[in-house]
Amino acid sequence: MDSAVRNTVREDFLHRLSEGRGLLMGILNVTPDSFSDGGEHYGLADAIQHAEQMRLDGADIIDIGGESTRPGGEEVEAGEEWRRVSGTIASLARSGALPLSIDTYKAYVARQAAEAGAVVINDVWGMTRDPDMARTVAETHSLIVVTYNRGEADAAIDLRNDMAAFFQDSFELAGAHGIPREHMILDPGVGFGKTYEQNFGVLANLDVLVDTGCPVLVGVSRKSFIGRLTGNPVGDRLIGTLAANLDSISRGASILRVHDVAEHREALNMLAAIGKAK
Repeated sequence: MDSAVRNTVREDFLHRLSEGRGLLMGILNVTPDSFSDGGEHYGLADAIQHAEQMRLDGADIIDIGGESTRPGGEEVEAGEEWRRVSGTIASLARSGALPLSIDTYKAYVARQAAEAGAVVINDVWGMTRDPDMARTVAETHSLIVVTYNRGEADAAIDLRNDMAAFFQDSFELAGAHGIPREHMILDPGVGFGKTYEQNFGVLANLDVLVDTGCPVLVGVSRKSFIGRLTGNPVGDRLIGTLAANLDSISRGASILRVHDVAEHREALNMLAAIGKAK
């Protein structure tokens, strides 16, 4: 994608973020083994069709992933990961229908995706896993989703203090590489390096992220902590997902990363209508 066009797409997305209404990031996994929908959209035609359906359902951005980040998921080599997502990104970028995000912690994949048109890099390791990621974000002028991910769960930590310290380190890393603060989106990292109770805790303490002034992304869609609470299988976790996501919006979240776009768009429209009726 032409750099000027990509810059326009990025700035338009930032403007929409600044408007303060909840945005929806539709999940598009082009993997054979994702925990919820692995294999369903593995082929290019299926992936493009699903992305278009999410656009019609009300998605504001599409997040494309080529490696499952589920617990125990198989790690794939960077070249294979890029092979999986490259055709989908190229096709969707050419259509220009929606901004694109690449779900990866590998700098090589992130750079390739940015050059192909993705404007957001969604790194579940928060620029801590690949030493070249921060430089890649800076050099491609991408937006970066920084996920609170300690790697290993520790039930003994003070969650609020640990979250604050993690993101302070992220701001310092970004600053050292010339990444503008306004290009950073923070994610509490539900399901990543946390105990069952801490998954609820990071959502309850979302103000730690909101108070930084950065947009906040929440990704809880169909995750195992919902299943553990409700007893429901992966395909039957919509109600729990909606409840957690609407609570997050009330606490200041800006973006919800979801599988079920239409249902979330309807719920957000209802919230907006109630808000306007004051």
